Amino acid sequence: MSDLTVYLESDARRPELRTSDAALIAAHLAHAGILCERWNADTPLPADSDADAVLHAYAVPIERLKQARRFLTADVVRITPQTDGIAALRAKFLDEHTHDEDEARFFVEGAGAFYIHLKARVFRVVCEAGDLLSIPAGTPHWFDMGPKPRFTTIRFFGRPDGWVATPTGDAIAARFPPFEPEAAQAA
Repeated sequence: MSDLTVYLESDARRPELRTSDAALIAAHLAHAGILCERWNADTPLPADSDADAVLHAYAVPIERLKQARRFLTADVVRITPQTDGIAALRAKFLDEHTHDEDEARFFVEGAGAFYIHLKARVFRVVCEAGDLLSIPAGTPHWFDMGPKPRFTTIRFFGRPDGWVATPTGDAIAARFPPFEPEAAQAA
């Protein structure tokens, strides 16, 4: 189940809100223009499934979202603790940045955390299998896959060349707790 934690940007120690209620998460994020939906992610995928197999397994909801949100393409990212260069890959997304188009991801397996910086608050959205999150273009955010990442996501793009990250230069991400999948599941 996904999890939403809302902090004041000035205090990462005391959350204002923490919930795993999917309806409350979706409603709270919708006020900020962020799409959060629960999709069915129960299609079994072998560990060696390639991107084409994942895209085929979820072809119907992928096509529906592409049509609804005018995305042109979708791809698959599968990260495991055995993926080469994990530390560098994780670090690449830990600084706050924006994109010129919406960033949309559907989590097929595993988990990761988006931190979205809006109006003096930081929304930490832990996405797990079955979660679709779409962050509007221009919204400051960062992503933490955790120290031992394990996830498969389908990413959606409005441009054939994908997203281009533009750093904000704000060091806010360093003040917030890193994503620890085991801790998120225990809470």
